[in-house]
Amino acid sequence: MSNTSENSPLIPAALFLAIGIAVGGYFISQTLYNSRVALNTADVKGLAERRVEADKAYWTISYTVTGSSKNEIPALYEKSEVDKNTIVSTLKQSGFTETEISPGIIRYNKEEYRDENQKLVEEKHFLIGEIEVETEKVKLVAEGRAKLNKLIAQGLDVINNEPAYHYTKLNDIKPDMVKEATKNARIAANEFASNAGVKVGGIRSARQGGFVIRDVGERYGDTRKIEKEVRVVTNVTFFLTD
Repeated sequence: MSNTSENSPLIPAALFLAIGIAVGGYFISQTLYNSRVALNTADVKGLAERRVEADKAYWTISYTVTGSSKNEIPALYEKSEVDKNTIVSTLKQSGFTETEISPGIIRYNKEEYRDENQKLVEEKHFLIGEIEVETEKVKLVAEGRAKLNKLIAQGLDVINNEPAYHYTKLNDIKPDMVKEATKNARIAANEFASNAGVKVGGIRSARQGGFVIRDVGERYGDTRKIEKEVRVVTNVTFFLTD
């Protein structure tokens, strides 16, 4: 009886030791398994690029009439209306429709010039109008701008602002570009596997980068040119087999 009583505290200790060995063995084996998985994979990148053309253009034309007296403002409004109609007519002659042309409101501005005694010596009154063009006829914009420049020679105070060209059909080409980038990633993985004497298996994981649109020949910006480049990079992890 005394021997049983003396040995009984050793039983839980032995049990905990056995559990500890078992758990430790599990984590060791799991670490080895994870290491094996990591060693039997290849992380590669695949690139896809497309040359596209803008399908929408936004363009703003500003025009100004100026007077030297407040009494001239009614006549300035009439002159501003004439200039607006001249610009709209020119745009229509270039091939733009009425639905693509949006005349805006007229803004009024006043400037005063005073001497050292704060006596008014001159004043100017400005009426500034804007016309917006939103069109899918992107290649007509250059022709329209050239015709508007000729209005300056006729005495119109016109600011022919730089148009912005946009590509809005990215969703139409996304699936094919992702497929192409993944295909190129597999080609890179095959090259790696060939040098390592192994074969490429299935995809373990894949991450798609963001799509980037740039004007052709430019490092930054995507609104100045009609021609643009679209690119996407995918990061793919492939399993490798013997």
